[in-house]
Amino acid sequence: MDFHLTEDQKMIRDAAREFAREVLAPRAAEIDRDGRFPMEEFREAGRRGFAGFLVPEEHGGSAVGNVGMALAMFEINRACASTGVTLSVHNSLVSAPLLLNGTEEQKAKWLPLLASGEVLGAYSLSEAVSGSDAAALRCSAVRDGDHFVVDGTKLWVTSGSHAGLFIVFVRTNPSVSNAKGITALLVEKGTPGFSVGKKEEKMGIRGSSTTELVFENCRVPAANVLGKVDDGFRIAMHTLDGGRIGIASQAVGIAEACLEASVKYAKERRQFGKPIASFQAIQWKIAEMGARIEAARLLVLRAAWLKDLGEPHSFEAAVAKLEASRTANFCGREAVQVHGGAGYLVDFPVERHFRDARITEIYEGTTEIQKLVIARHLLR
Repeated sequence: MDFHLTEDQKMIRDAAREFAREVLAPRAAEIDRDGRFPMEEFREAGRRGFAGFLVPEEHGGSAVGNVGMALAMFEINRACASTGVTLSVHNSLVSAPLLLNGTEEQKAKWLPLLASGEVLGAYSLSEAVSGSDAAALRCSAVRDGDHFVVDGTKLWVTSGSHAGLFIVFVRTNPSVSNAKGITALLVEKGTPGFSVGKKEEKMGIRGSSTTELVFENCRVPAANVLGKVDDGFRIAMHTLDGGRIGIASQAVGIAEACLEASVKYAKERRQFGKPIASFQAIQWKIAEMGARIEAARLLVLRAAWLKDLGEPHSFEAAVAKLEASRTANFCGREAVQVHGGAGYLVDFPVERHFRDARITEIYEGTTEIQKLVIARHLLR
């Protein structure tokens, strides 16, 4: 692994840093407070090339790869985790599987729209009965001529209220084992019989919409099958490997924001006649945060690098997700503690970072699921 960044990687990192500083940081508290979906910010991200990180240039993307995307996501999530998760799902869970599994017609139709930010993508796997046990999903699709008729409800869909294209995983063959009878469908917003249901109220990433999807006799063209019929579970699991790198990148960005705020506050806040940064108790907190962030960052970049090479990366993605998410939560707790009573107030950003960090140990596979993935690789 070469630790020197290419010029393209430096450019995308610096461009994301500028976007985060000039566009996201001034609006992040308002987005969180009002629960406002960052659609305007997403459109601007699209204009700057951040909605097509993995899409080839011939389809309108910036094609910076997974390392370039990770570098950009570090910066974006330092400012606004709600915008960060919107871009992570859009790039890693929608554009990436479409690029890998789509037909030429599907790619020609959707990739330019996704890469430009004209259309926002969403990924729908979970249901009430299938969270960590993803293969237990029940939302059904029955073949009827040139269509599949979809019935059921999906839950926990990021960007569900604003997306224009959904990758939806449905059961097409109930006569085989759970994992073998699932198909991925491309479902367009406005398809008759398809509606967005309840929007969830959340602890953190409040600007990101999380909704249910409802299908009632919804007819989806068979031409919208992504990959092959009954091969959807493989697509879902492979896609989540990339998604875990995206969320690990988010976690690093949140952790960096916690460290940055803590250093600034520790230098300014005075107790007993001196800045609290002069006290060993505070120095140790900052040192521990910094060391854990550096380790998490390297784990994320290793997983992204392997994915760019086309090498197996499930183990590395799970390790990165596990450690980066734990680091974000550790740094969130320590940042609030460094700030003392001020850290409990909405006037200071660490309160928001603390809440945003919590979800990184839950979505794209819980901490416990990451441990199972890691253990299975080690025990082979």
